[in-house]
Amino acid sequence: MYFNCIFNFKKISLSAVFALFFAFFTLQAQAQDSIDSASSVEKMVVKEDHPEHHEEKFDPTVTILEHISDTHDWHLWGHTSIHLPVILYTPAGLEFFSSGNFLNEHHESVDYTGKYNTYRNEEEHIRVIGADGKVDEQASAKVIDFSITKNVAALFIAVFIILVMFIGVAKTYKKRVGKAPKGFQSVVEPFIVFVRDDIARPNIGYKYERFMPLLLTIFFFIWINNLLGLIPIFPGGANVTGNIAVTFVLSAMVLIVVNVKGNKYYWSHIFKPDVPFWLLPIMWVVEIIGIISKPFALMIRLFANITAGHIIVLSLISLIFIFKTLAIAPVSIAFVLFMDVLELLVAFLQAFIFTMLTALFIGSAVEEHH
Repeated sequence: MYFNCIFNFKKISLSAVFALFFAFFTLQAQAQDSIDSASSVEKMVVKEDHPEHHEEKFDPTVTILEHISDTHDWHLWGHTSIHLPVILYTPAGLEFFSSGNFLNEHHESVDYTGKYNTYRNEEEHIRVIGADGKVDEQASAKVIDFSITKNVAALFIAVFIILVMFIGVAKTYKKRVGKAPKGFQSVVEPFIVFVRDDIARPNIGYKYERFMPLLLTIFFFIWINNLLGLIPIFPGGANVTGNIAVTFVLSAMVLIVVNVKGNKYYWSHIFKPDVPFWLLPIMWVVEIIGIISKPFALMIRLFANITAGHIIVLSLISLIFIFKTLAIAPVSIAFVLFMDVLELLVAFLQAFIFTMLTALFIGSAVEEHH
């Protein structure tokens, strides 16, 4: 009933208009951001025959990698950035300072002398500088970086959005017991029902309720971060779900839940399969590889799809600056608009696939055999 009310023709039309508007706005911001990045990266400057004349050559690789990688500051426009805190644990003690200390007034990279050491931001890796002015690899290996990077800050923003959303909806449910959903509750409830009826219940069975908090958290966490990643301006633009460290942690959580909640039938299938005894060692190896490969596949799938989407969109925008002609602009804009609308679908689809496979793995671990 909820889906019939939501996905009627009128609302689909409004959603399509919104998607096109969102994609066009994203294209404009991404193009402007690419121009800012191109003018700020020193590697893009190439010397001509005359030493006094320099021509800025756009390097799409530098710009794309700058957008999809994690950084110690949050770029806004031009030379304007939000400098995030650098937190370093050293053998001598804890260091805490702003990442803006690695830039001088001309926005050039400089070393920063802290309380215990001198540090250098070398391709977003904090290194310890020795007395000779060179990187001290031995001292750098002893430093543990707990800095609030762009992806970490984006994670906090996503968590804040999820908390506000679910706490607000939970309060509304308590106030309106037995009543039809209203306001923001009517927006969120269809997706909660979707996760329950189309993901959890069919794949887990009658024990699905105990895993609903986990599945809802995974679904909304991935979906919200995917959507924020499509917005090129603050608080969006971070490639959180395209960071393999984030997808690794999500997959590790799934691995732990599946194997901790696995019943005796699940473990007997792994260690006491119905095969001749001389095949048992081979089956143990195969089953253990299967246990590890399932969450590993989740990790790679989410990471690869989200990162590939960002790279494709930025590559299409870069065509305008590579050819340095407006003749290519209509073709590039058309493809980018199509990709941006497609990425809105992919943002939801990847959250759905990750959550569905998680429920499938949990269901296979808690399934009762008679």
